[in-house]
Amino acid sequence: MRTQKVSIDTLWNSVSGHLPTFRFKQMTDLPDSAQWYLKHAIAAPLLQNSDPLATAVHLKMHGEIKLKGWQSFQAEQVICYQRGMLWQATVWMNGLPIFGWDRLIDGEGAMQWKLLGLLPVMTASGMDTTRSAVGRMQGEYVWLPSAFLHRDVKWSASAGDLDNSHVCADLTLLKETTHLNLKIGRAGQLQEAYFKRWGDPGGSDPHYESFGVVVEDEGTFSGYTIPSQIRAGWYFGDSRFESEGEFFRAAITQAIYR
Repeated sequence: MRTQKVSIDTLWNSVSGHLPTFRFKQMTDLPDSAQWYLKHAIAAPLLQNSDPLATAVHLKMHGEIKLKGWQSFQAEQVICYQRGMLWQATVWMNGLPIFGWDRLIDGEGAMQWKLLGLLPVMTASGMDTTRSAVGRMQGEYVWLPSAFLHRDVKWSASAGDLDNSHVCADLTLLKETTHLNLKIGRAGQLQEAYFKRWGDPGGSDPHYESFGVVVEDEGTFSGYTIPSQIRAGWYFGDSRFESEGEFFRAAITQAIYR
């Protein structure tokens, strides 16, 4: 597999260049809720001056993931705009560590998990894995809000949104477009993010299913205000989210931007 040797460090150290973005004066053409969100998520000095905005973020986190019950984990993640993402974690099950990663690098999605770092537990690759990973990465741009200033991102107000609390950002990568819906508070804080993601929840055949994130807290790191405590899963907006779909709970402890 071409992505086999890519690590957190090599992906992070490969970050270069800058985003072709629009700036503060051009934001007036966006829906109100998009403006509230961007001005809240990105500090004014970053929006108003000519310094390059971040193209990548390096995160540290911990939390719980649902694998035959809720299991604790610690993880690092790098998200690099358009290039890809790598989530590397240790999950403890019955007191034993499972080491592994999920990633999308240069157009290829894959995952690999091994008990004690030796015994294979789960591996996946191919078109379905890649398509699902694209959706995941674009949804996780909420941790790299400068990505939403890219000139290729298309913003639109949500239909029937009478209080300007919802907005949609269309993001395209590898011919896959994610319609990322954001629920925004009046102060600009992100409350929810949800979209249709390719996957096979419940062991079904792969298809587009509602996926979403509930933001429970936020934090500011180097001028970027991002979700610092979240819950995420399938069947978002449905009663099944709480009972079946939710499988990921995380707290961000560090975010470094480059």
